[in-house]
Amino acid sequence: MGRRRPLPDRCLLSFAVIGSLLVLYTLLALLNMAAGELSDIPHLLRVAAEEKVIGTILTTMGAGLATVVILLFLGIPLAYVLARTDFRGKGIVEALIDMPLMLPHTVAGIMVYILFMRRGLIGAPLYEVGIVFEEAFAGIVVAMLFVSAPYFVDAVREGFEKVPVHLENVARTLGATRFQAFTRVVLPLSVRHIFNGSILAWGRAIGEFAAVVFIAYYPFVISTLIYNTFTTDGIRESTSVAFVMIVVCFTFFAALRIIMKHVGRYDDRV
Repeated sequence: MGRRRPLPDRCLLSFAVIGSLLVLYTLLALLNMAAGELSDIPHLLRVAAEEKVIGTILTTMGAGLATVVILLFLGIPLAYVLARTDFRGKGIVEALIDMPLMLPHTVAGIMVYILFMRRGLIGAPLYEVGIVFEEAFAGIVVAMLFVSAPYFVDAVREGFEKVPVHLENVARTLGATRFQAFTRVVLPLSVRHIFNGSILAWGRAIGEFAAVVFIAYYPFVISTLIYNTFTTDGIRESTSVAFVMIVVCFTFFAALRIIMKHVGRYDDRV
């Protein structure tokens, strides 16, 4: 007689059924759109090949990437300070960082606009030296930076907090400075969280609409182009543009998740 296969864990099975409803919801939305678009592939290919669509996708992805680069320089030091120190007013700092998570996107857009417009606190002096944010690529980046920063900082801080402090202390006792202990011990052990935070921040940035449109309706990002296409050409054209972006995003983020698995293996080895 053959060996009996173990019965599936009832708890895990129940959780899988419940969780699959969320996956099914996303899948149905995707398949419903795909069914309509793939029924007219020549039209879809024509839209995908349009110069304005390609240019807008490149602008969106580029602005999101620029946002992540800025976050790497500014967010990593901030996350480390929050993870390793306890100071008066820390709760206020953390609340300020997380505030964009709770704000309506239109409020975030107004805040960014009045700060970086030509008469704004930051925008005015920079405008005098030729740096313009209104209707400019730089405006897109600062809007994306505002809304995506919490995702990056929170993810990286969590990674730093998981690195045992005594490992840094050992490095310090062996003669390393705090900066050397940070770069040689903490950073390598936090690669997975930094990479994950970058993905989350980039995804949040390229998906933004309201905060961007207040300061830079032009040049178009993909969300602005879809809205503009919907109001001028109707649902048919805007759906095609949206589907092209879905394919691009799915391809990019699927590839990034695969890369992240390899990053995680490296993180475990370190």
